[in-house]
Amino acid sequence: MEIFDLGAQLRSNSYPGRGIVIGRSADDKSAVIAYFIMGRSENSRNRIFAETEDGIRTEAFDPSKMVDPSLIIYHPVRVYEGATIVTNGDQTDTVRDGLAAGKSYIEALRTRQFEPDGPNYTPRISAVVEPNGAYELSILKSFDGDPACNKRFFFEYDAPRAGLGHFIHTYMGDGSPLPSFEGEPETVRIEGDLNEFADMVWDNLNEENKVSLYVSFIDLETGKASSIIRNKHC
Repeated sequence: MEIFDLGAQLRSNSYPGRGIVIGRSADDKSAVIAYFIMGRSENSRNRIFAETEDGIRTEAFDPSKMVDPSLIIYHPVRVYEGATIVTNGDQTDTVRDGLAAGKSYIEALRTRQFEPDGPNYTPRISAVVEPNGAYELSILKSFDGDPACNKRFFFEYDAPRAGLGHFIHTYMGDGSPLPSFEGEPETVRIEGDLNEFADMVWDNLNEENKVSLYVSFIDLETGKASSIIRNKHC
């Protein structure tokens, strides 16, 4: 198994788009979550993360400059009965509502597909972190850019290892159209405490394209979450 340096992975890709990292802290005491967004257009860059009662929401930094809120304004993180849901779109609500109706996250995501933003057809990436630290990741993507064919992949990790996590992102790099993520989530090292890990991720994201970052360490014994938000627009 190849284990990647997360900072190096971020530095090597000027435009991974939106990304999710889920794993376990090096001291084996916390579940670790990171979610970031990037942007190439003025509309995409005109965003911040803001706290909500059960997670975070994207908002316009300057509402007067918001052109089209579809696909860029949503709840990336919501907590439901101890489970933390993290996604790159409004499927956060789909998963949350599915869990509330007694369905699994897989059943909920089978009702969704990639984003309708041709020619990119951006993948929908999602994660659910259970109270015990076990987690699931998924990606819904088009078949080689074909909007008539949707592919769904689900990855489950029921015994996370200390100091390791998994990283999934929307794009393999910059381009036109943007190339969708391929393969399994990348195994990455998770080092440092909350502040150190957040600084490492933020500092290694492309300076021009990065927009916002959310990082949370959830104490596995108490369930208490400690979180940090970084916004390029402060």
